[in-house]
Amino acid sequence: MKSTVFTGADRLETAASVLKGRRLGLITNPTGLNREFRSTIDLLNRDYTLVCLFAPEHGVRGDQQAGEKIESYTDSQTGLPVYSLYGENPHLKPAILEQLDGIVFDIQDVGARFYTYLYTLAYAMEDGAKAGKAVIVLDRVNPVTGARVEGTVLDPAFASFVGRFPMATRYGLTIGEYARWLNETRSIGCDLTVIPLEGWKRSSYFDETDLCWIPPSPNLPTVDSCLCYIGNCLFEGTNLSEGRGTTKPFEVIGAPWLDAAGTIAQLRDQYPGGEIPGVRLRETWYTPTFSLFAGELCRGIQFHILDRAAYASFETAVRLLDLIRRNHPEFEFLPPAKEGRPPFIDCLLGSDAIRAEGFSPDSFLAEQAVKLRAYESEIAPYRMYE
Repeated sequence: MKSTVFTGADRLETAASVLKGRRLGLITNPTGLNREFRSTIDLLNRDYTLVCLFAPEHGVRGDQQAGEKIESYTDSQTGLPVYSLYGENPHLKPAILEQLDGIVFDIQDVGARFYTYLYTLAYAMEDGAKAGKAVIVLDRVNPVTGARVEGTVLDPAFASFVGRFPMATRYGLTIGEYARWLNETRSIGCDLTVIPLEGWKRSSYFDETDLCWIPPSPNLPTVDSCLCYIGNCLFEGTNLSEGRGTTKPFEVIGAPWLDAAGTIAQLRDQYPGGEIPGVRLRETWYTPTFSLFAGELCRGIQFHILDRAAYASFETAVRLLDLIRRNHPEFEFLPPAKEGRPPFIDCLLGSDAIRAEGFSPDSFLAEQAVKLRAYESEIAPYRMYE
C-alpha cells in the first residue's frame, strides 16, 4: 500500500501568511507540480503576486540538456520574465531582487550531492539574506529515502557547482531539511520558511508514495536511475559513458574498449560468494545517440537493482572504477573543466584520493565511513520527519 503524501506545493495555504502581499520570484522546473498536476507557477500566479521566474539547469520547462547555457527570456505561457541562474553567474542579480519581497523554491531534488539544484538554492539563500528577502522552500520527498547516507563528505578544497559544502554524496535530507542545515551551519542567516511534507516517512522511496514521478532532469527518468546516480555519476569524471544518450542513463556504463564481462567477474571476486550486495551486473551493448561515444557501439555494464536496502551504489561504483582504470590502458580521468580547477573527478568525489598511487578502495571507504558518522550527527537536528 503506497503512502499518501502531500508536498509543500500541496500545502501552500499553510504558508499564506508569508506569501500574501509579497512580490514573489519563483525558482522551479517541470517538477514544480501539486497532486492535481497544477504547476506552482500557475498556483502562485493565481493566488499571490508572482513577478518573475528563475531558471536552473535544464530550464523552467525542462527543455535544456545538461550543461547547456540558458539565456533569460519571457515565459510563453505566463508572459513573466525568466532569469537564468545557470551559467557563468548563478546569483540572483541585485536589480531583480529589488523588485521582490520573497523567493520561492520548488524543485524535486534527487538526494545526491552532485545535483546542481542544491547550489541554485544555496545562492538564492545567500543572495536573499544579503538583500533582506524571505526565502520559502516547498519541501519534497527525497526519492532515495532520507534514512541513509553514502559516499564521501566533500573536502572544501574541491568545492564546485557539483558540490559546494561538506555534505555526504547521498546526503540523507529532503530539500527543505537541507535548506535548514545550510542556513545554520553555513551561517547564511536568511529569513527561511520551509513548507513541510505531510505523510512522508523518511525510510520511503519516492515510488512507495502515491506521488507521480516527474523526471527532475532529462537523464534521471526513474527512481532506480537516481539510486544508480549516487555512484555512477563518478564516471562523468572519466572517459567512460555514463549512459547519457540511452534509455538507461546511469543504469549503464561503458566504452568501446571496456572488457565488461571480465570487469564484472573481477568485482564479484571481491565479495563473499561472488554476489555483489543488492545488485546484479550484466554485460550489455549500447550505442548512445548523443554525449560521449555518440553513434559508437559500447561494451557496457548494466545495473539491475535487486534489493535497494542492500545496494551500496557508491561503494559499487568506486570498486568498479578502480578495476577499470587498473586494467584498461585506454582509461583516462577527464581534465579540469577550467584552467586552475581540479580534475572533474575530484569535484564529483569531493577528494583527490582516487587518483593517488596505491589507491585502496577498502582503506578509502573505511576512512569515509568515519566521516559519514560525524556528518550524520551533524545533520540530525535538522531532520523534520521520522
